[in-house]
Amino acid sequence: MVSDVDNNKQIRTITDYMNDETRVSPADRARINFEVSIIGKMIEAREEKGLSQRELAAMSGVKQPAIARLESMKATPQIDTLFKVLYPLGYTIEIVPIESSSRNTQMAET
Repeated sequence: MVSDVDNNKQIRTITDYMNDETRVSPADRARINFEVSIIGKMIEAREEKGLSQRELAAMSGVKQPAIARLESMKATPQIDTLFKVLYPLGYTIEIVPIESSSRNTQMAET
């Protein structure tokens, strides 16, 4: 538990921490959520295709230890690496308007 002496708040969960704009800005929260989402999808797609990290490495040209670091969230994914890894899995990355993205997230949660 983290205590904020100035505001007399207690942070009990990672969600509390992430939702506290004095600690995590909305832009940082969006970046973190994007990384978690894309890495989760990458792992899901790799497993659905029955590929090991080593096999994905051979297909993508990205070394297996780099894929392991990405999947364990020990490295921030670079865009060129994401494209190399996602392409053999049948995926790409898109830029969508925030409003559209927010609506899709809200619809998925209901």
